[in-house]
Order: sequence, then C-alpha cells, then structure tokens
Amino acid sequence: MGSDQANEKTQGTGRRAILGAAVFGVSGAALGLPGTAEAAEARPAGPGGRGLKSLPVPTIVGHRGASGYRPEHTFGSYNLALDLGADVVEAGDLVPTKDGHLVCRHEPEIGGTTDVASHPEFADRRTTKMLDGVATTGWFTEDFTLAELKTLRAVERIPANRPHNTLYNGRWEIPTFEEVLKWQDEQTRKRGKQVWIYPETKHPTYFRKLGLGLEERVAKLLRKYGKDGRNSPVILQSFEPSSIQKLNQLVDNPLVVLLSSADSRPYDFVEAGDPRTVADLITPKGLREIAGYAQGIGPTLDLVIPKNADGTLGRPTTLVSDAHKVGLILHPYTMRNENPFLPAEYRKGSAADGYGDPFGAFRTYFATGIDGVFTDNADTGLLARADFLAG
Repeated sequence: MGSDQANEKTQGTGRRAILGAAVFGVSGAALGLPGTAEAAEARPAGPGGRGLKSLPVPTIVGHRGASGYRPEHTFGSYNLALDLGADVVEAGDLVPTKDGHLVCRHEPEIGGTTDVASHPEFADRRTTKMLDGVATTGWFTEDFTLAELKTLRAVERIPANRPHNTLYNGRWEIPTFEEVLKWQDEQTRKRGKQVWIYPETKHPTYFRKLGLGLEERVAKLLRKYGKDGRNSPVILQSFEPSSIQKLNQLVDNPLVVLLSSADSRPYDFVEAGDPRTVADLITPKGLREIAGYAQGIGPTLDLVIPKNADGTLGRPTTLVSDAHKVGLILHPYTMRNENPFLPAEYRKGSAADGYGDPFGAFRTYFATGIDGVFTDNADTGLLARADFLAG
C-alpha cells in the first residue's frame, strides 16, 4: 500500500468514527417493517452535537434549494429552502468559468437554466461538445468569463412541470461558490442556527482535461473561509469516485459518492478503462471500498427500492443495511411532488404539473432506514418526516 493510499484509509476511518450513533442506530432495522420509525426516532442529535451528528435524521436536503418553487441554484431558491426549514441546502452544483471561478449551475450547459439564448452578443458561443461522451449542444460556462455570466439571469429548467416557477424567470443571477460560502455565514448569523450546504463537483474529469480542475478550487475556497474541517457544515459530493478521493486528500469535510442507475458507469471509470458499474459499487465489497475514503453515498431512490415494470415500487434492496454495516450514511435523490416524478401508485391523475401523494412515497422511503433524502419540496419533506417519526 502506497503512502497516499494509507493516508486515505486513515482519514476515512477517522471520519467514519464521527458518524457513530447517527449511522449504527438503524443498521439492524428491518426494511419496511413496523418499528423502523422508532429506530429513526431514537437517532435525532442533541442540540450540542457537532458535524454530521448534529443533523436531524432523516435529514431533509433542499435539492438545488427549493427548486419546486423557484428556479434552481439561485439565492431565491436557497433562501426559500431555509425559510421552509430544510436541514441542508444543496447550494452548488459546481462548474467553472473560463477564468477559473466556480459557479452554481446544474450543468455546464446553461441554455436551459439561463436566458443566454436571448443575448445576441453571445449567439456565437453556441456550440456542440462531447460532455462525458454525449454530444451536447448549447452554451457552456467554461466559454464565459465570470463577468459575462453575471449579465445572465436564471430561468426555470423544467417549465412543463413547473409553469408557476416561470413567474420568477430573470429575477436572479448565477451565484458563485464564494458567494454561497459568504451567504452561508450571513444566514447562519441571521437565523441563529448553523446553515449547512451540500455542493457537488460536476463532470470533474471533463473539466480536468480542460485544465479547470474542480477539487483544488473547491479546497482553496473552503480553506479560505475556514470550512475544510471534519465538523465543517459543508458536505461534498460527486458522481465520480476519483473526485471524492482527490477531495479526501485535500480537505477533511464529510464526503459522499453519488450513485446513478445500477447499469451505469461513473465517467472517471470510463476514462480510466475501469469496467465496473454502479452495481459493483453497491456490493458489500464496493461499499467497503467507498467507506475507505467517504462517509456516505447518495444513491438514486431506485437503488433503494427498485420499480416494477408498471412504475410501482418493488421490494427494497439490502443497500441501506449493507451501507450501514460499513459505516456509510445514505442520502438518496430526488423526491418531487409532481406526478411524473413519483412512483406510479402515488400519482393522482396525469397532469405533468399536478401533485400526487408525495407523503405516501416519503413514508415508504423513510421506512427503509435511509438517513435523509434530497427533495425539491423541503416543506413537504419536513411534514412527511414529522408524520413518520410520530408513527
């Protein structure tokens, strides 16, 4: 074992110890059986808790803010998530600008999340690139300076599902990660409680090949604002395990590996010729490996409870208990209120923007013993958690 590997293993072990009761309290809970609510109820952290243990369980993570109600990754969305009571705000899918600044956008392609198409001065920036092996056409953050991006305004990404959000199109600019870190401190002071954020490194292999490595930029800003410690209220996540491994060497923050569908391959694996898929990463062996450098996983909800052919929920997998056995927390993604995003049995009607029964879906997912969930509707998630913990 090389010195870097040994260092990663030591750091990973130290971080896992922080989780303590926040994880092991549910490791023996039977999936979906009565009594699981009691197991979850036994795990809320006391007011004096620190680090991840200070978060309520199940944790409600405001996905890109309160993106069910405002255009995502804007301060309007982030502030509303806090107003609604989110425990953590996913403030920052991080992508770089041409001049090396980190900004918060769902993807580097910004044609669907900003008004860039209405700016004639940027018409010639529209292009087609290979993004993680997929031909993608539009406007890309790495082709703009920060000053240029600041002339754009955010718009609703999925207007067919959220026509009400288009009311706020054009109201907010694109935040930088540094602005988010300052906002976090301001909101912590204003609200009298610690505000948590959950940024993600987006397409890190793609950007590293462009000379715009993300991890070093993230680490530099976290160090600048004193938020690079193991109890810091900043959880870092990525779909590329190698990005989390790099961050593990640079900072001591809680780290989470995101996991897409079972048959998918992380793009850093594709580039490195690693044949493994997500299905390999969620085996006991794969989870033990992840636990050597991360504290949690962020699986798609389908990895927790797969769907049947008709779109209804099937039988829960053993992922929750398997992950808990090696000391990993689970924050799956993404719960939304609208019909198209819910399991079939929880839909009401067929309207693309109509609400189904998200409370029923939340209850079913919470019963598996997950430690938290990403949701576009933090207020719904908090009510669902209260119902669940009340039994």
